[in-house]
Amino acid sequence: MEDIDYCARILTSFKELGVGLVIDDFGTGYSSLSYLKLFPFDAVKIDRSFVDGLGHDSDDSALVAAIIAMAAALNLEVTAEGVATQEQLELLRKLSCVRGQGYLLAQPMTAANLTKLIDEGHRWR
Repeated sequence: MEDIDYCARILTSFKELGVGLVIDDFGTGYSSLSYLKLFPFDAVKIDRSFVDGLGHDSDDSALVAAIIAMAAALNLEVTAEGVATQEQLELLRKLSCVRGQGYLLAQPMTAANLTKLIDEGHRWR
């Protein structure tokens, strides 16, 4: 990310090909709020370290709520990583986060098993 202009050109060329772009582990590491303005992202994935504290750590809960609200204001989709408990899932739903991933929803699986779930029209409630 040292050459922002180059990265922006490459990511824009991906978008022109129809590729969706997502910031993974949003809120940690190399993710930055400025990237939301500079690059043509479609979505953010909230880092599991924030989801872990959802409901019992007021700072994590506030950060998750803020990320979801900010993403909505920027017309970005949101996925919460590391959803491990029913409480986390319910709180995320109350915050209008409609996508999640984690062991509560499914264990890692082969492509064949995932394809079977999709073909059967499986939906997690």
